[in-house]
Amino acid sequence: MAKQTFRFKSPGALSVLLVGDFTHWQEKPIAMKKSGHGIWRASVDLPPGVYHYRFMVDGEWRDDPESTLRVSNPFGSENAVRKVT
Repeated sequence: MAKQTFRFKSPGALSVLLVGDFTHWQEKPIAMKKSGHGIWRASVDLPPGVYHYRFMVDGEWRDDPESTLRVSNPFGSENAVRKVT
């Protein structure tokens, strides 16, 4: 297992959720915590592998602007990809 930290900047957001294949998408979202400067964070222990994820900000799907790896999803948008070694 490796601790992975996810970050999303949204100073005006009321709620940010981390959702991905490791949370069974919206079935078990991970609530992120707001820290200074409007940065939301969540840390997750993940075994080695490749994971797809997105953020849900106040009920709206959002991309991870920090992710350089992305794949198309069946909904016409893209999922971010996190590789854990």
